[in-house]
Amino acid sequence: MAIRDLLRSQFVTQSLAPAARVNGTATGSTVDLRGYDGAAIIVTFGAYTDGTHTPSVNQSSDGVTWVPCVYGTDLDATTNLAAVSSSAGANTTQQIGYIGSLRYLQVVITTTGATTGALSTASVIAGYPRNAPTQ
Repeated sequence: MAIRDLLRSQFVTQSLAPAARVNGTATGSTVDLRGYDGAAIIVTFGAYTDGTHTPSVNQSSDGVTWVPCVYGTDLDATTNLAAVSSSAGANTTQQIGYIGSLRYLQVVITTTGATTGALSTASVIAGYPRNAPTQ
């Protein structure tokens, strides 16, 4: 069996840097999907202390005006990314596919009820490049 190099057919961009999230909204950096025909969103939680940490995804056609992605329409799932509200969500990775048509994505994590919070990070993987190799 031949092994194929996946590195040159995708591009990973960090939207939210690893950090301890406490009360408030952490809005990730803008990820540009130009030149790609598919994407996946990856949200990873590390150590959990307290609070409810709810990940979501926004999309934009211009990188300025953002609207929430709709599950089942823009995201390839019938349920959303799961909120983490107990130690059962610690050290887990969630992933969901983007099937919308807009050029820009950003990941958002909204945290409530936290004093020390939870560690989290988020990335977007752009795939199906129109021109490969990507790197």
